[in-house]
Amino acid sequence: MPPKKQSHQVTMALPAGEAPVAELGKMLGMTGVNLVALKKEYDSLTAAQRGEIVPAVITIFDDRSFQLTLKTPPTSFLIKQAVNGSRTLTREQLRAIAQRKLPDLNTVDIDAAMRTVEGTARSMGVRVS
Repeated sequence: MPPKKQSHQVTMALPAGEAPVAELGKMLGMTGVNLVALKKEYDSLTAAQRGEIVPAVITIFDDRSFQLTLKTPPTSFLIKQAVNGSRTLTREQLRAIAQRKLPDLNTVDIDAAMRTVEGTARSMGVRVS
């Protein structure tokens, strides 16, 4: 059997465990994919992360089947969650965010990942102490 041919690929940042069908429909309605099945799969895969934003790469094939690949939440979301309004990020919080983001970053070095997260924090106006 020949491999499936990819027709579309979309990256969407959706709320974990509760993907809005309207948002899915705006981006994927023209592909003819089963939006209800896609929502159910996304919601079941991200149910443990409720309250977070979890980006998903959705690959649609010619036969209208799909494949979901989940990413880690955006760095800015994790920073906002960690500082909780205080505008200061501790080194321990910085390390925890960097470790969580490591699979999606283009480095395997935790110190480089921490510098990347620190740069994002600085651009958001958050101090690192």
